[in-house]
Amino acid sequence: MNFDLIVLGSGPGGYVAAIRAAQLGLKTAIIERESLGGICLNWGCIPTKALLKSANVFEYMNHAEDYGLRAENVDKDFTKVVKRSRTVAEGMSNGIKFLMKKNKIEVIMGEGTVKAGKKISVKGEDGKTTEYSAKNIIIATGGRSRELPSLPQDGKKIIGYRQAMNLPEQPKKMVIVGSGAIGVEFAYFYNTMGTEVTVVEFLPNVVPVEDEEVSKQLERSLKKTGIKIMTNSEVTKVDTSGDGCKVTVKTKKGEEQIDCDVVLSAVGVTANIENIGLESVGIKTEKGKIMVDDYYATNVDGYYAIGDCVPGQALAHVASAEGIICVEKIAGHHPQPLDYNNIPGCTYCSPEIASVGYTEKAAKEAGFELKVGKFPFSASGKASAAGHKDGFVKVIFDAKYGEFLGCHMIGANVTEMIAEAVVARKLETTGMEIVKSVHPHPTMSEAVMEAAAAAYDEVIHL
Repeated sequence: MNFDLIVLGSGPGGYVAAIRAAQLGLKTAIIERESLGGICLNWGCIPTKALLKSANVFEYMNHAEDYGLRAENVDKDFTKVVKRSRTVAEGMSNGIKFLMKKNKIEVIMGEGTVKAGKKISVKGEDGKTTEYSAKNIIIATGGRSRELPSLPQDGKKIIGYRQAMNLPEQPKKMVIVGSGAIGVEFAYFYNTMGTEVTVVEFLPNVVPVEDEEVSKQLERSLKKTGIKIMTNSEVTKVDTSGDGCKVTVKTKKGEEQIDCDVVLSAVGVTANIENIGLESVGIKTEKGKIMVDDYYATNVDGYYAIGDCVPGQALAHVASAEGIICVEKIAGHHPQPLDYNNIPGCTYCSPEIASVGYTEKAAKEAGFELKVGKFPFSASGKASAAGHKDGFVKVIFDAKYGEFLGCHMIGANVTEMIAEAVVARKLETTGMEIVKSVHPHPTMSEAVMEAAAAAYDEVIHL
């Protein structure tokens, strides 16, 4: 069967690319081996947010007295919390089925392998193999939990994020290796649910890609809730021969052993590029990623790649943006290449983290002279009223031209606020333009204006 475009993988890169292609009049098919929506909708972004919402509500119930309320005999049903998360994920996956039907995209279920001559063979659930051809092929096979040699995942005692959101019962003690977004989100969830959590991070700071001040604030906030944080530390081995796990951690002070029920390995993502036919087509890879140009074309004509299997941030919204740019280029449009320095990053623990652009350290290293402003939520009326005074907004401007270099937030609901900074930077807004844009009061978002005012020594509420 012939198509204008076949997309291999239906995650937030693949399904978005397929829909945009259909909108542009291309006859499109999408191949998926498991569930429409990929990891993001089924085992990542969406179901984790459902788990975190349950933790959030449970936290509120346990602190009802802080709000002048009374809640007695507060308890949780871990199985039901997990079930709700799975139900949310299934609903989203069904939503993608509807979108495929609405846009007349052919959905082919099975294991796809790219072949030379712009062909893909698909091994269906019945074991039969069918070959399809297309003028263009987009590889959007995504990624999976990265495994460390010292932490081989067995899916039972040493697990990845996928098992972490579907455990049959709640562990009493858990060690989480890695303190990026996945690590700290699960640390918050399990700790709030009553599991004793230890986070082990090899680097000096938790959430190491974030601005240093944000990292330090998060570490304080997590420790306050009872999570044990071990930075500059490394898990060298895990003994799973007994009932639980004996985790050996190498620290600056020497070796330490921690007993726990489960070890969660949260040390990043590995691209799914094995056994999909890249070698037979001659598609170039480097350091475990498919190499592409600014419009996601590989070195072989007619073959493209997007999302977690190409270099760049392994984020759902990045994959979607790449998919749209790639398809628009295929369709003969003239899209702008993606600005990877204006991609927002969000972490949904409590307090939340959201950031975009340069950190203060990176901006200095790039040679900018800086104006930096910071506004703490302890000075925000809305944050006080909501009972969420932890955190701050930090903004970084170029002193010479006022260019908005970076924005870093930690606090309640800041993941809903970062888009202001992304749009402002896209529109080349200056610091004083932020200061002079009237923000509504009382809101958490006025902290962005106050932080910008602080950078220019005009802050009112500090």
